[in-house]
Amino acid sequence: MDKTAQTTIPRRDPATVMRLSRLGSLHQCRLSFMRVLTRRLAEENWSFARPVFDVDDKGVGHAVYTAQGPERTYSLVAFAHDLPPEMRSDRVIATAWDATFTLFDGVPTEADIERLSQNVPLQEVGRVTDSEISVSRANRSVRLWEHFVESLAAGHQPDAEKADAVGYLMRTTAVYGSGKLGAADREKIADRPEMLVPFQAEMLSVFLTRWFVRDLVNHMARVRGGDEAVELSPEMATRLGIGNSTGLGMAPFIVNHPILFNNWIMVREEAIARVRSIETASAEDANAFRNIFDRSKLSMSWWRSEHPAQIKKLAELNNDLALISGYLGQDDLMRDHPWDRLIRWSETALSEEGQELVASLVLEPYGDLVDGLASCMADTNARAQVIKGAMPISDVRSLIQQGFDWALDLDWNAPENCARAWYVSEEKLEPRLGERFDEPIADYEQPLAPARDAVLAYKALADWVDEAPIAEFLMRHPEHRHTVRRAQMADIAPYGEIRDNTISASVLPIDMLRAKLAFFGATHFDPRSDRWVRICMYSGAPYPDELTGENADLWVYPEVLP
Repeated sequence: MDKTAQTTIPRRDPATVMRLSRLGSLHQCRLSFMRVLTRRLAEENWSFARPVFDVDDKGVGHAVYTAQGPERTYSLVAFAHDLPPEMRSDRVIATAWDATFTLFDGVPTEADIERLSQNVPLQEVGRVTDSEISVSRANRSVRLWEHFVESLAAGHQPDAEKADAVGYLMRTTAVYGSGKLGAADREKIADRPEMLVPFQAEMLSVFLTRWFVRDLVNHMARVRGGDEAVELSPEMATRLGIGNSTGLGMAPFIVNHPILFNNWIMVREEAIARVRSIETASAEDANAFRNIFDRSKLSMSWWRSEHPAQIKKLAELNNDLALISGYLGQDDLMRDHPWDRLIRWSETALSEEGQELVASLVLEPYGDLVDGLASCMADTNARAQVIKGAMPISDVRSLIQQGFDWALDLDWNAPENCARAWYVSEEKLEPRLGERFDEPIADYEQPLAPARDAVLAYKALADWVDEAPIAEFLMRHPEHRHTVRRAQMADIAPYGEIRDNTISASVLPIDMLRAKLAFFGATHFDPRSDRWVRICMYSGAPYPDELTGENADLWVYPEVLP
């Protein structure tokens, strides 16, 4: 078939896609940032080295890992610490960690490392420079780290079931970039080919961090076991990813970046539309899909959660997997728009979790059709932030109706519709979500309720003549500037607005977290409450020193053994 065939089936309606329950059901796909990175690293034949590993018998010291590409070199500078158990915490208010990191722009000198050693371990209390691109920290898994060190020191591999139950030896509690703590602003690296796709620096940092964690556990096992110790087997090491604990700090991101988030969603929807438009598929493509589906089922069988909402969704997903298997048993996936038929069937037969899994999986046989879209995912339209003051008020009204028609009939005075308020904590300057009627926070509310604010602006516009320029209205009502700006952005970013109430009594911030993390490429989402979630990154991936063209992409799906 012609994999450059014209797209004849439109992208899905934003009114369907942008509901929080669906955004909270997204899965990783070919366009996820981790996979974009590993494909590029392999295609461009990047080389990797560990020029420094200076860690003592207590696990204290530093290491440097370099990634050299066609034009530039980046270095992960890692600091290992001997952290007492009582100081180990996933919370953002922690002040000490098992390991801290920075991604350095180039290769650091000894003077650079000395400077960084005085600042990176302190995280928020320290300061870095624009020679550093990201700053991060991580803690060991209490359950797994000691088991691994003890097992390897005794001369045998750790228990596979215990490893799979956790999935990682360390989990990051933050990976900061874009100017945080003095690090380089996004603008410094945005035009570099390897950084055009969003969050590539952060994904590279985590990719190299995983290598450091493997080396550190092997080192600590040798310290304890001496000549009897063995190294972690390649098979066991590959199973392990890097964990991550993500809380409310990430949730407002997709509200505050409507153009950027639109680009992520629109690119995925365009990729889905392209594949749905394929009239006939080859036997090779159909078989590739079946293989990926079988591998995905194996991955899903390892997914565990203790959160009631996710337990329910996993039960639905397991039922969906059985239904998909039944469908595949009756369809050869080769004729009569096979992928469109599969998507349309899923919309009535499966839960949203299952529907979005199918939507991600159909992309897998068609890398040459969709992978190039990743270059469109960044926000390069700085002019979109500028309000078009000459726009007639009638046009602004239409834009608000287009994006927020669902919100115009809500009773915004009803307590259940405005029960929550977003604010920023004084102690850590991090976003928080409080109870509006139980806490004294209303005066500190952040503009993270775009639907409510759109309704207020719409009502304020009611008495203005259609032909008047919006600038005239904003001169009288500057409190509505942010809503008008968002409405005008929606004209070029139809997927930029969440079609749900972000301050309702029933809002689940974990849906916002999952939406963003799915684009990172995370798997096995495990909500710990309605406000924070644990995930795993790079589980199944090759390590940098093992990366090849053959293993650089489909690593996210475990191999199904005969």
